[in-house]
Order: sequence, then structure tokens, then C-alpha cells
Amino acid sequence: MTGPEHYVRAEQLLREVRDGHQEGTDVTAILAAAQAHATLSLAAATAVSAPVDGTEEGMPPVDATAGYQAAGVRPAKGGTAS
Repeated sequence: MTGPEHYVRAEQLLREVRDGHQEGTDVTAILAAAQAHATLSLAAATAVSAPVDGTEEGMPPVDATAGYQAAGVRPAKGGTAS
């Protein structure tokens, strides 16, 4: 699951709880799952936010590429996600 997919799933779970579509289920467990998806989405976004070219401190290019792949995005010129 990509970072954006985690984000969408977190929103979906929260919306379902808000709208009462989880009747008869453990709402606490659903909210915990939503939080986990939101955290994974944030981790993916953070991973792709600061790639470097190796001349400064920060994420090496190979790790930045892996982050972009995990988030389901491609880097644009200048190292920002497209």
C-alpha cells in the first residue's frame, strides 16, 4: 500500500465511524487502524520530502528513490515529488 493509499484509507475509516457505518463493531479498533494508516501515510510523505544529492546531510538518493516508490510518486526535476 502506498503512502497516498494509506491516507485515503485513514480518511475512509474515519468517515465510516463518523457516519455510523461501523455499527456493531469495535470503534476503538477501527480508530486505531485509521491512526496507523495516517501514521504510515505521514512516514511515506516525510521519506520523500528531503532527498539530497550526497553533498549535504540528509537522505541519500537511493533512499529518496525508495521513498518515492513507496509513496507511489515520481520525483520531478529538483527532487520534489510530482
